[in-house]
Amino acid sequence: MKNSFSEVKLFQVNPDKLIEFETLITTIADEQKQQMGCIDIKYVKRFFTIDGVQSGEPPRELTKIVKCVKYFSYWEFDNKENYGKATEWFFKNHLKDIQKLLIMPFDINCGNSIY
Repeated sequence: MKNSFSEVKLFQVNPDKLIEFETLITTIADEQKQQMGCIDIKYVKRFFTIDGVQSGEPPRELTKIVKCVKYFSYWEFDNKENYGKATEWFFKNHLKDIQKLLIMPFDINCGNSIY
């Protein structure tokens, strides 16, 4: 959606906590969708790399875990005010549970959508 407000989070999950993390974010994502002004929420698990993309090859699956498994979330809103309220809700209700599963605090990047 043009002129929406979006956030991207990077989670670096402890390899011993993958099932617990995926179970938790499935529940959280359902709640995130219910936040006022939410357009969409998506989570992506990074398990592929793009070594041979220039030659037309499909992405190659990663074969081993080094230090952590990266997950990304993309949360889109109709405006930054509703995003602010939803972020407050997220931190209040889920921050502690998520932080226990990570090797370091997650990164947040947010801003206005261009297209």
